Parts: sequence; structure tokens; C-alpha cells
Amino acid sequence: MHLHDLTIKKFHDGLLKKEFSALEMTQELFDWIGNRDKEVGAYLSLNKDSAVKQAEAADIKIAKGETAGALAGVPLAVKDNLLIEGFPATAASKILKDYTASYDATVIKKLKSSGAVFLGKTNMDEFAMGSSTENSAFQKTKNPHDLSRVPGGSSGGSAAAVASHMAVASLGSDTGGSIRQPAAFCGVVGLKPTYGSVSRYGLMAMASSLDQIGHFTKTVEDAAILYNEIRGYDKMDATSDPFSDKDISSELFNPELEKIRSLTVGIPEEYFIEGLDNRIKDRIDGAIKSLQSLGVKTKRISLPHTKYALSCYYIIMPAEVSSNLERFDGIRYGTRHSADSLIDLYKKNREAGFGPESKRRILLGAFVLSSGYYDAYYAKAQKVRSLIAQDFSEAFKEVDVILTPVTPTPAFKIGEKANDPISMYLSDIFTIPVNLAGLPAVSIPTKEGIEIDGKNLPVGFQLIGKHWGEADILGLGQYYDKL
Repeated sequence: MHLHDLTIKKFHDGLLKKEFSALEMTQELFDWIGNRDKEVGAYLSLNKDSAVKQAEAADIKIAKGETAGALAGVPLAVKDNLLIEGFPATAASKILKDYTASYDATVIKKLKSSGAVFLGKTNMDEFAMGSSTENSAFQKTKNPHDLSRVPGGSSGGSAAAVASHMAVASLGSDTGGSIRQPAAFCGVVGLKPTYGSVSRYGLMAMASSLDQIGHFTKTVEDAAILYNEIRGYDKMDATSDPFSDKDISSELFNPELEKIRSLTVGIPEEYFIEGLDNRIKDRIDGAIKSLQSLGVKTKRISLPHTKYALSCYYIIMPAEVSSNLERFDGIRYGTRHSADSLIDLYKKNREAGFGPESKRRILLGAFVLSSGYYDAYYAKAQKVRSLIAQDFSEAFKEVDVILTPVTPTPAFKIGEKANDPISMYLSDIFTIPVNLAGLPAVSIPTKEGIEIDGKNLPVGFQLIGKHWGEADILGLGQYYDKL
């Protein structure tokens, strides 16, 4: 089996049939990473010794005839803002360049108990702040489909690792589109689960009311498998919801076609606006027709407050960033600089430790939370957030799933938007509302990409579900994958 054929499902089946061992595949992946990642730059660190031990443990379990779960021996990549005990955890920031995690994130504990193999930590925008993975303090990750273009962000390394077959699947985090946007740019599946369904314990917080751990896979079926493994209530996360313990595995796997045909898919007019690349619109229209060919009904809907989502997000998110990043002072972690006073020490450590985008968002957040501006900005943005969530609630009285583009344009050139923050922020315009409302959404590659400069660039469409509606969007996606 070639690496490009490897999915979680195929890996599991091949392992049980003893067509290969987990160790063989892990070693082959490291060989491939050694060649391919010189061009792509998806990984910040590799952990070969640990991965080999994990793969050997999976092989021993199977040799003994013990039950092997769906992720036993599966080689995964992990975004570098998620903690794995004993592994580096830099969040792509200089202020954490020497930090090693002292404990496992809850999702890592779950995956370890499932027998998964962790290949290494992937590159990202610093502290998950960005849409291109150009804000990393260490390197720029490139899009595997065109090395002159970005992979998206902030989870660009995780998306690129799967797209270039340097991992079977990967973990990321999504605050305003940081899984779905790079998934669309790189041509893989990216799932952002319902807020509270996957524990955030052990994830470095960017904006706590928006952050959600999710993942990248090659198929929608794989996304369902991985979601089923990492979901669940966690007392260590105050935002974790007990409802996430409900067993939905029967709904996630082998969904019934009749149930899928009974779904009504909403098409919101506000997402097909000026600024949406016509070539992307054509590919989205093709996806809609494909779903209609399954017998799925579609209906035009309106989400009237969508136009305020971007402005709302860029008030709430920086406010939470400024609060969460207070803990990074260069004293407990990072490189400490000499100084004459404590305040001077903080200034020097943070000046050297944080990159330009992190500083920009910290300053924005401090401003909107400051005396005299809190009511004018932050409090008003929270009211608008409620209206955006209400729009979705009203829409879901008429439809079961909502379909939209993921990005307004295909992957852009490296450096093209680096000096234009507003243009960069606009690349998340179709994904941000989902985070504000706490809904689940998945980015799925369309059947055809866009030919630009002799390269075939992927396009993604987004399926948005009701709260706890992962089975609907993943079920619909699985049937689209089979078309």
C-alpha cells in the first residue's frame, strides 16, 4: 500500500490483515517526511523514538490477538499548541522555544489509550493567530499543491502534513476557521466540532469562548472515526459539555441513505456575495448539484447578521487573546532577558518573545477592554454575537444543514497578504460565524479544483450543522465522498 492510499480505515484493515505492520508504516512515513518536508515545512519537531515505541506496542497487541481499536498504530501529526508530555510545545512562538510539555492534553490521553502513534508537532501561526502559517516564528509552511502558495492557517502545518501524505491524519485547533480554511486550501477534510464536545484541556488558549480542537483527514469517514475517539466530557475543562458523552457511533458510521435524503440543506444568500471568486462559486454549485443527485432537498435561506460577524469576531477574539496571553511572561517559560526591574523584565521578554501579529492582537484586545471603551466595543460585540447565533437557530427551524463556501478565494501566494492584515482577516469571512455560534462544521474538498498557473488548487465547501449535529454533516459528507 502506498502512502497516498493510506486512510485511517484502510490502515486499520491492512493492519488487522497483517498486510503491513504499524512499525513498517511508521518508518516509511519518517523516510518520506525526511524527503518531502524539506520542501513543505509542515513539521516543527519529530519524535521518532517515541513513535517507534508506540508503533511496536500496537504490533505486539495485534500479534497477541488482543482487540485493536480503529486508531491502533495510526500515525498522526499534532499541532504545536497541543501538549504531549515530554514533547516540545512552542505554539510557533519564540517565547516558548525551549518549552517541553509536562502533561498530556485530554485528547492526547484518549488517543494514547487508543494506541495512536504521534509522529511530531506541526507548524502553525504563532499562538494560532493567522490565516496563512506565515506568522510562525520558525518557518513558513508551503501548500503541497503549489509550493509558492500558503497552506492556510493557523493549522497550516497539520493540513499540509496530511495533504502531502506525511501523516494519515492530524490534530488542529479552530478559533475562527483555523481548521476549515487550511483544509480547503490543501484539499483535505477538516472538522471543527460543536463547542464543548471535545475537551480543550491541554490546548494553549487563544480565545477561550471560540477555540475548539478538531482534525484533518483524507476522507469524511476518517473524520467521523477520529471524532468518535476524541469527543466526550472532561471535568478538567470547564466548557466541556456532558452531552458529548452520548453514544452516537451508530449514527456516525454507515449512515442510512434514506436519512440523508430526508435532510434539507440551506443555502444562505449572504455567503454568495461580491468578493467570492466566480471559479469557487462554480465548484460550490457543482457540490450542491451532487448532493441534489442523492435526493437531498435544498432551500434558499437568509442569515441577516452575517455581515457583522467579522467585525464582531475581531473585537471578541483579541479581547480574549489579551487576557490569555498575560500568562506568557518569559519567566516561567522561554528565554529570560536581563533587566533592572520586574516591569522592565516583562517588557524585554515579551518584546523579544512575541511576533508582530501576536502583539497587534494583544494591543487590540487591551484597547477594547479598557475603561471607557468596554461598553462601546466588547459589550456591543457580545450582543451582536447573540444575534448571529439567533440567525442560525431560526434557520435551523427550516433546514437541517447549511452549505456555504469555506474561503472566498483559492490559496494565495506566500507574502501576498503579509503586509495587509485586513485582507488576511477577510479570508476567514465564511468560517467565523460558526465559531461565534459554537456550531459544528466540516470542510470537504469539491470534486474538481481550479487550474491556476499550471497547478490544480483545491476548493472546499462547508457543511454547518445544528449543535451536536456532527452525524448529519459527516453522514452527508460521506455520501458526497462516494459520488
